[in-house]
Amino acid sequence: MKKIFVMILITLFLLKTVSADDLIIPKDAIRIRIIANSNNEYDQNIKIKLKNSLQNQLYVLLKDINGSENARNIINSNLGEIEKNIKNILDKEKYNLGYKINFGQNYFNKKKYKGITYEEGYYESLLITLGKGEGDNWWCVLFPPLCLIEAEESDKVEYKFFIKELIEKYL
Repeated sequence: MKKIFVMILITLFLLKTVSADDLIIPKDAIRIRIIANSNNEYDQNIKIKLKNSLQNQLYVLLKDINGSENARNIINSNLGEIEKNIKNILDKEKYNLGYKINFGQNYFNKKKYKGITYEEGYYESLLITLGKGEGDNWWCVLFPPLCLIEAEESDKVEYKFFIKELIEKYL
């Protein structure tokens, strides 16, 4: 009971001192973004299948890496394997609209998600554009591996905040 009370106090303190606006992506973060050809069901399903496969592949590559420079080097040296994975998924799905892959500075629109505002701008990222790239996109922080945390254990990857992890750890 004492443990629960202490956790409630810590949680209340953290909630009071850290607002959603304080939660930002580090400046040296590396993102991943996949833009679907269109918003039709087929194109969105292709995007999700590609996302799931890339998350698993990138988790294996980056799980023990520390520092964005090391992550950048690993991504650069494995671009051929990443592209091979993309091609395999698209071939398997008989997707023939083409794709582009770019690892560098790419533009992101301003977005508000779960109470956090992500500012527009150019960010270092691995960008995969499917077909015309006119559909909804999926993106996440590749390094530090915020979207890869559970990739090894499940196809459903969950964005975890420190407070949630702290509560789960001690309750």
